[in-house]
Amino acid sequence: MLITRASEYAILSLIVLSKADSPIDSETLSKQLSIPKSFLAKILQALAKHGVLKSYKGVHGGFALLLEPKDINMLKIMSSVEGKAPAVFDCAASIYDCPSDKAHLCSIWPFLNKLQGKIDFFLAELTLADVLE
Repeated sequence: MLITRASEYAILSLIVLSKADSPIDSETLSKQLSIPKSFLAKILQALAKHGVLKSYKGVHGGFALLLEPKDINMLKIMSSVEGKAPAVFDCAASIYDCPSDKAHLCSIWPFLNKLQGKIDFFLAELTLADVLE
């Protein structure tokens, strides 16, 4: 699936963090967005690991955007939390990597591959700033 719950929660969290004047901890975000704290914590950690968020430790710690919203695209967000690029279909990126060994019989792979490319381009162009407008 292209937009999973993890991707949805990541985008919602980034919207809140983009409007904050100081870091927000995962518990506060969890309550504000009604997201399970443990699930949200993993999402925030993944975003920090991939350079989207900065993590602050201590009593006044939490998370804050590391980049400007215009510099954070949806492809980066979704790839960070999913651990892989979002895919519309479970189809190999290359016809030669087809797990079914029937790629030579597949008449829709070229279409699916082209569609995925257009979606990847769109997600790479769409930024958090666009979503905030």
